[in-house]
Amino acid sequence: MHDQQVKSSARRQIPAVGRILDALGQCDLPRPVVVDLIRRKLSQIRAAIDIPEFESIVADLRRSVDEFRASRLGPVINGTGIVIHTNFGRAPLASEAARALNEIGSGYSNLEYDLATGARGRRGAYIENALALLCDAEAATVVNNCAAGLVLIVRHFTKNGRARPQLARRGEGAPEVIISRGELVQIGGGFRIGEIIEATGARLREVGATNKTTLDDYGSAIGLATAMILKVHRSNFFMSGFVESPCSEEISALARKNRIPFVEDLGSGAIVATEEFGIANHEPTPAEALKNGADLVCFSGDKLFGGPQAGIIAGKKRFIAALKREALFRALRCDKLCLAALQATVELHLSRAVTKIPVLDLLCASEEKLRARGAAISKQLTKNCSALQIAIGRGAAKAGGGSLPRSNLLSVTIDIVPKNSSLADFAATLRASNPPVIGYIADGRFKLDLRTIFPHQDNLVIEAVRAACADKA
Repeated sequence: MHDQQVKSSARRQIPAVGRILDALGQCDLPRPVVVDLIRRKLSQIRAAIDIPEFESIVADLRRSVDEFRASRLGPVINGTGIVIHTNFGRAPLASEAARALNEIGSGYSNLEYDLATGARGRRGAYIENALALLCDAEAATVVNNCAAGLVLIVRHFTKNGRARPQLARRGEGAPEVIISRGELVQIGGGFRIGEIIEATGARLREVGATNKTTLDDYGSAIGLATAMILKVHRSNFFMSGFVESPCSEEISALARKNRIPFVEDLGSGAIVATEEFGIANHEPTPAEALKNGADLVCFSGDKLFGGPQAGIIAGKKRFIAALKREALFRALRCDKLCLAALQATVELHLSRAVTKIPVLDLLCASEEKLRARGAAISKQLTKNCSALQIAIGRGAAKAGGGSLPRSNLLSVTIDIVPKNSSLADFAATLRASNPPVIGYIADGRFKLDLRTIFPHQDNLVIEAVRAACADKA
């Protein structure tokens, strides 16, 4: 009885939601969000033995509100030197694509309306024709990402291909997708190509060894259960040494001889020759893969292509038409915003205006221009930041995003050593700025790589570093 009275008395000390709201003051989060955070905190307090002081509760909640606010989707300044940074949303959109998003997103559009006839139209008709032209393909279509494109392709060929009726007659199991063991790629977030394929109900038929697969390995694996041959470009890693794999032309000829579809997953979506960026290692393009005999190719729209998240499929017209008849296609199709941004990006590619595509422009930026910007930024910072050691350094930027794994682009960095705080604390302060400025720590310095910072952001970087300097002084 006494314990119950003590607990009841303690619970009366727990402040009301309204009192905490008043103490928190103005907040730029919706009121229901803040109220929910408060109620969760009060629930934890009720379950605890000791009741914290009111000021402690408010301070704890203020931190929770700040952390929750920081999780909202918002812009950041990327000083990491990784151009296609998956954690930062991959490819920044061209201004033309951003303008298209605003025009299409803020009103009505002819998404599925034929202006000539006044009747219902076909979604994505223009973008599909433009993509087919860009990829030098008979036809093309778009789904919401490259993994979705692969799922749709595998699902179609294993459900409707030659293997399915033969297996049904024999009372056997799932159709097979032949793939080299050296191409069982793991993509971001822990997802693996093999798992994605098996999720469609297909069975993997792995051939060869990790480092060496021959044409005979493919040939020996072909049987009544074979639904398709899949070649996956190793876009996020490379192998060297005792390595061998047949070229696409050889696999294509084998597939054609056995009347089996041959599909290439190119991943990174290079449309422009990567040599134009000063990168020695050539990245296969969709046009090259199709010319070499692939029936279909799929690739990402938000990597080297430089557009929004999308999975682009190109190849033979009859296969593209069959994919679009699949019920799964509707579940994977793109909305008006994706199509608008992709349309603008495709038109830039077709116009050869690739320097207007941010990813390609950042990859092409000369070291001379980066060094001139670095000198200007360093000059501004040394004027007002006596608590910091500022220097211009050298960096090695990367394409990132599962693209060009051997890319190593010479770059220029702003190197900072704070005198009154640790490097980790200084980095955290910059991450808390508005907008957040994100760099990396290496060689006892905090570094901001200018290859991934847009020139129009230079003044924002200067302001953020000055504010951090004042905070740590």
